[in-house]
Amino acid sequence: MTLKDKRILLIISGGIAAYKSLDLIRRLRERGASVRPVMTKGAEEFVTPLAVGALSGGKVFTELFSREEEQDVGHIRLARECDLILVAPATADLMAKMANGLANDLASAVLLAADRPVLVAPAMNPKMWANRATERNVETLKGDGIRFIGPMKGEMAESGEAGLGRMAEPLEIVAAVEALLDGLPKPLAGRTAIVTSGPTHEPIDPVRYIANRSSGRQGHAIAAALAALGAEVTLVSGPVTIPDPAGVTTQHVETAREMLEAVEAALPADIAVMVAAVADWRVAASADEKIKKKPGDAPPALQLTENPDILKTVGHHARRPAVVIGFAAETQDVETNGRAKLERKGADFIVANDVSPETGIMGGTRNSVKIISAGGVDAWPDLSKEDVAARLAAMIADRLS
Repeated sequence: MTLKDKRILLIISGGIAAYKSLDLIRRLRERGASVRPVMTKGAEEFVTPLAVGALSGGKVFTELFSREEEQDVGHIRLARECDLILVAPATADLMAKMANGLANDLASAVLLAADRPVLVAPAMNPKMWANRATERNVETLKGDGIRFIGPMKGEMAESGEAGLGRMAEPLEIVAAVEALLDGLPKPLAGRTAIVTSGPTHEPIDPVRYIANRSSGRQGHAIAAALAALGAEVTLVSGPVTIPDPAGVTTQHVETAREMLEAVEAALPADIAVMVAAVADWRVAASADEKIKKKPGDAPPALQLTENPDILKTVGHHARRPAVVIGFAAETQDVETNGRAKLERKGADFIVANDVSPETGIMGGTRNSVKIISAGGVDAWPDLSKEDVAARLAAMIADRLS
């Protein structure tokens, strides 16, 4: 669904994740929602009301004892003149106030007066999230009907620690808002998906390997986007340096043969999205010891052999998923090569892109793709990899429905 004409009251509390609220406002508004922001004093330490107001297009509410606003009981109006109250980020402190009925600032007073659905996106240090007091408060809030999105696993910006406590990404929160307001199950609930991501490393010897320049960002984002729509996702990832996405079962592999084995083990599935930049060739016989360079000798000859074609195997498999999507990373004739790959691999869609060095796509954060199918070519604009993932997940959900 879109969020056209939906009224979202966004409460921003104090934490480093407050910076994500700026992108969250933009995501909500581009889907048609109006956003009315409430900021705590702590939030103003991380983002300014000026920035929040510029993105929301309206007044930012910060004071409980505002003479102007409270003449007509402003905190009650804020609590009632909305379709949903979204708290993002939600700190441990604000959740403790919510669980215990405190109302000593505008945000907590609004939440105490609320008779609308409330969705909370927690963000805090992993130790704070795991603290028994926080656990008690979360249990109380869930018992009171408060909905949660996250927290997710990842590195904490303020401390360098890693664990459960990172705020869900804006697109994940938007999907949760849509699902909650729609009142329907998530569109991919009950579906299973396999996603491959990253490069493969094909050993030459114990210290050298053949690989492609893939960061895994696009594949990981697609796995997260499918999970956000309710799918049970198995992510088969080659060697990457980014964290595993939350809500996804991740299997780590090194080589193309290991990746194929993991993919086939995950079948049957409803969806297969083969994003990984699999090395086309491997050394026929890798050395057990490091190959030494000898003065005066020519470089050693490497005899290569072809790796298994994972996309083609899945596209023609006896247990072929209902939707099979492949990626075509090209440096020339993107559309022509993508069309040929569609026919050859047995895929329903090919996501083709130009990965020439000057595009910065390989290893970058943005992507510009063409969706190729039997019905034609749909050229998408330049988007973040998370936006590409969200649009692709929505397209898959439409296809399966």
